[in-house]
Amino acid sequence: MKQLLKRHETYVLAIIIIFSLIITSINPNFLTLENMFDLLKSNAFIGILAIGVLFVLISGGIDISFAATATIAEYLTVIVCLKIGGSMIFAFLMAIFIGILLGAINGYLIDRFSIPPIITTIATMNLYYGLLIVFSKGKWLYTLPPYFRSFADIRVLTLYTKDGLPYGISIITVIWFALMVLASLLLIYTRLGRSIYAIGGDVISAQRVGIRVRFMRIFVYAFMGAMAAIAGIVQALLVQTVAPNSIVGKELNVIAAVVLGGASLAGGVGTVFGMFLGVMLLAIVQNGMTLMKIPAVWYDVFVGLVIIISVGFSSWKAKKSKVTSLIDVQEQSPQEKLSVQGGIS
Repeated sequence: MKQLLKRHETYVLAIIIIFSLIITSINPNFLTLENMFDLLKSNAFIGILAIGVLFVLISGGIDISFAATATIAEYLTVIVCLKIGGSMIFAFLMAIFIGILLGAINGYLIDRFSIPPIITTIATMNLYYGLLIVFSKGKWLYTLPPYFRSFADIRVLTLYTKDGLPYGISIITVIWFALMVLASLLLIYTRLGRSIYAIGGDVISAQRVGIRVRFMRIFVYAFMGAMAAIAGIVQALLVQTVAPNSIVGKELNVIAAVVLGGASLAGGVGTVFGMFLGVMLLAIVQNGMTLMKIPAVWYDVFVGLVIIISVGFSSWKAKKSKVTSLIDVQEQSPQEKLSVQGGIS
């Protein structure tokens, strides 16, 4: 029990339960299977992005360009699929290739030139997004390949409402959960995962024990790119359109969810389960505000408060954990001085 109380995830889970009960007391439609399944499906896009952000934050970095990466991967993949055909497997593989390439560029620039990650990724965000707008001329894609629609409609579990309307667990939700399981296994049970924690905790110590820091940084940002690309395709599956400006701007929401789940902006800390709870807490707040008819602008206020409080709490914990040595210097009596001198002589 004491171990549970020490874990950040315990408190996030408690807040989720309290919020859920409050919202349900106001609107009973909130805590229903239908709404929960819809909530998981609609937030799979943010959740998949959050997996990549978690890896980056644990490694001690930060990425602001992942929304631009997701948009480019999504846009180019759909254009190619419209021209040459293909399948959902081809669409995901092509998007992942683009995402890995763009992410690896971020990682290489950060390590090779020692540019702060936030500066590098802000620059690449503007570069990637700007090039997309120039070449696409801001054109929306309203027509997607037919297999996008058929794939998005797949359910692995189908239930029915009292009115006979179907609902259930979407294939999109399954993709999100499968990626979380993969990410969790990677972080907990592999040397690669332990190395990510190591470079986030102390990069100099990590170098001394033989961890290839450059490879790890490139891997982490390439992994972020892959998650962004998958999230881009999921976004296309959810809305059945592709807009060059529909994803850029959601970066803070994703980062806030990961930090709320216990990851530290200083690096070396974070879990997949905590990230999931962070995503769900923000999703529940947003959905609850809609059901309670609270203006959406208050959600942005909540996200801002989450970031400020989380960063402040992390800084406070870091200061508290610093070891300080206090030396108690007392005036010696003449007898003590003589005995010390005698002992020395």
